[in-house]
Amino acid sequence: MTEVRIAVTGSIATDHLMVFPGRFTEQLIAGSLDKVSLSFLVEELEIRRGGVAANIAFGLGRLGLAPYLVGAVGTDFADYEVWLKENGVDTESVRVSESLHTARFMCTTDDDHNQIGSFYTGAMSEARHITLRPVHERAGGLDLVVISPNDPEAMVRHTRECADLGIPIVADPSQQLARMGRDEVRALLDRPAFLFTNEYESVLIQEKTGWTEQQILGRVGTWVTTRGADGVHVERAGLRSVDVRAVAPAGTTEPTGAGDAFRAGFLAATAWNLPLERAAQLGSALATTVLETTGTQPEELNGSGLLERVRGTYGDDAAAELAPYVAAAA
Repeated sequence: MTEVRIAVTGSIATDHLMVFPGRFTEQLIAGSLDKVSLSFLVEELEIRRGGVAANIAFGLGRLGLAPYLVGAVGTDFADYEVWLKENGVDTESVRVSESLHTARFMCTTDDDHNQIGSFYTGAMSEARHITLRPVHERAGGLDLVVISPNDPEAMVRHTRECADLGIPIVADPSQQLARMGRDEVRALLDRPAFLFTNEYESVLIQEKTGWTEQQILGRVGTWVTTRGADGVHVERAGLRSVDVRAVAPAGTTEPTGAGDAFRAGFLAATAWNLPLERAAQLGSALATTVLETTGTQPEELNGSGLLERVRGTYGDDAAAELAPYVAAAA
């Protein structure tokens, strides 16, 4: 199997995950939403490793892809770095800030799985000073670079640098769409090999760019839209689309990081030159594994468990095609 060298750029953070035993909507008063002042008394707090780039890299590492993580952190990153290295992630290209803390994501989830979150950028703001050429040279040539949520200036810089170096990219703007301007979002859609969005982001990206769905589709190789419990839609211009149902979770769920896990599984399968349907199926199985876990990087992730999820939802043929890669990797 040919080694595929993938760099994952984006946020590296600590997640503070809380659970509110109620519904946010019941606390909102119609007619008074212009003056909201609310405090939710939470019953659970979990402090976990996170950040979109680190989550994706973790998933790829556990699947045997040995990704290069590229981002900015604070001096408090030492323990986290050890964990990532133990799970197959190359961290040599992570920039360590001398003055800022590693980014932090603070999120509260209610009984309906609605979420209210805040993100402290911290050292992530220094990602704009990172250049990809040294990573490309150290790797002996990168085959793919993931542009995930990060300092917006860094996202645009990485995209343009990849164009100069001739490296295919994955555009995954995610939550940064809300704060980026038209020119920045358009710059991210400079012929990416893949574009990842959820359903809401697929509409927002059209609004931000001023381009129609077909215009965007004409600029990207493959557009992958995740739909939560309704599964995944994969579309390519002029070709038949692919729809894959979700893997149903068992028991309680916590949605943080499920989308990142999906991306890791999907990209791993495409790196193995498997069909898009299999990529979406593996991504969905990995996403559900994280969905059932508090935190975004489950210690219990293993190949046999993933294959059982695939077999139970998509059948023996899907599991058999993925088995040579997944069983030995995770």
